[in-house]
Amino acid sequence: MTKIVTEKQQNEAVEALKRLVSKPSVNDEATQSATTPFGKGIDDALTEVLKIAEENGFQTYKDPEGHYGYAEVGSGDKIFGIIGHVDVVPAGDPNDWQSDPFTATVKDGYIYGRGTQDDKGPSMAAMFAVKALIDQGYQFNCRIRFIFGTDEETLWRGIAVYNKKEAPIDFGIAPDAEFPLIYAEKGLEQAYLVGPGRTDLSIDLANAFNAVPAKAPYNGPKLAAVKQALDNHGFAYEDHGEDGITVVGKSVHAMNAPEGTNAVLRLAMALDDVFAGKPLDFIGKLFKEDATGTNVLGDVSDQQSGHLTFNISSLKIDQNETRMQIDMRIPVTVDRDDLIEKLKQAVAPYDLHYEAFDYLAPLYVPTDSHLVKTLMAVYQELTGDDTQPQISGGATYARTMNQCVAYGAMLPGVPDFMHQVNENWELKSMFKAMDIYAEAIKRLCTD
Repeated sequence: MTKIVTEKQQNEAVEALKRLVSKPSVNDEATQSATTPFGKGIDDALTEVLKIAEENGFQTYKDPEGHYGYAEVGSGDKIFGIIGHVDVVPAGDPNDWQSDPFTATVKDGYIYGRGTQDDKGPSMAAMFAVKALIDQGYQFNCRIRFIFGTDEETLWRGIAVYNKKEAPIDFGIAPDAEFPLIYAEKGLEQAYLVGPGRTDLSIDLANAFNAVPAKAPYNGPKLAAVKQALDNHGFAYEDHGEDGITVVGKSVHAMNAPEGTNAVLRLAMALDDVFAGKPLDFIGKLFKEDATGTNVLGDVSDQQSGHLTFNISSLKIDQNETRMQIDMRIPVTVDRDDLIEKLKQAVAPYDLHYEAFDYLAPLYVPTDSHLVKTLMAVYQELTGDDTQPQISGGATYARTMNQCVAYGAMLPGVPDFMHQVNENWELKSMFKAMDIYAEAIKRLCTD
């Protein structure tokens, strides 16, 4: 098999990634406008990625209202889509990072920075794999379109606008997951559990829906009793003296919630030991730390996609209300309406009610389709790995498009740093992903 990607395109991809990482593209309501619907940082990253594409021979388009952009090369009636996103989750406390999260740093064969794995790095790997094909003189029999979403980490509004305004793709990939390939994705339910407020306790632990929180600060009433409760549970925390405490856990993506340690839940369990009240009892006496939701909903699983995951990522208590933020990844064969009804009934005795926020239906593309068979053949030939296509609890833009699957860019064994401190990607793995993308696109999009 002739190698398509050269050192030239590898270096170009790394330099492009550095440019993108330098744009802190976190959703920012303070800088929203008619043309920057998700804030200036995200719009800056969208502008930058389209500039990179133009510099490398792509025709580009930016939605006048700033919801999305795309870069295209090739010709023909059919469109092969490569669907990525330029927004990132917040970096958290920069002091927890070994280097500035928004200055890409190459060290010991790894590139560090927010977005290197999710999803700026994979997007650049795919783009410069196509650039390698262009440089090698390949002619495409369809249009290859890189579609860049802008609020994938929140509500997917940008890609929704794209699908309203633009013609659908015919087939494609989302380089925003793991190899070998994800042909089905669990349903994604994000919602709130809301109950009465209280006057003796105020707390505001805000975090992203789709990440297990690693920190939960507290400097409120009955601090000594809360610390004792944490000690009784054996929960780790940092003691800041007069400035209170910070319960510490381990952050992972919400789709892998059982593998993390949820600091918000641990603090809530301690608070429940100290402060009486039904909403806190829901966590302290029923849910506890069970990120599969079994304590609340029973065994919710299927053979195809495994167990439900249930992440409580935020907790806010004030005099008006108690509000918990939840993220559930629902097995592909489970009826969503039945599950929500069961949840409503389970939380009612704790004076909580369910408020819907967002739902994404599952994805399924048959494994015997031409797309899946071609992508799998390339992956297996280039890696020697005969791992079969997967079902995931993650949610990628693939589920918003026709005949689209998540394909890479993380290789098996690559540590998952998505949404975590010191996010990084091994350059050797990045370059291998580029080889896979180049060969796959050659087979799918050239004669």
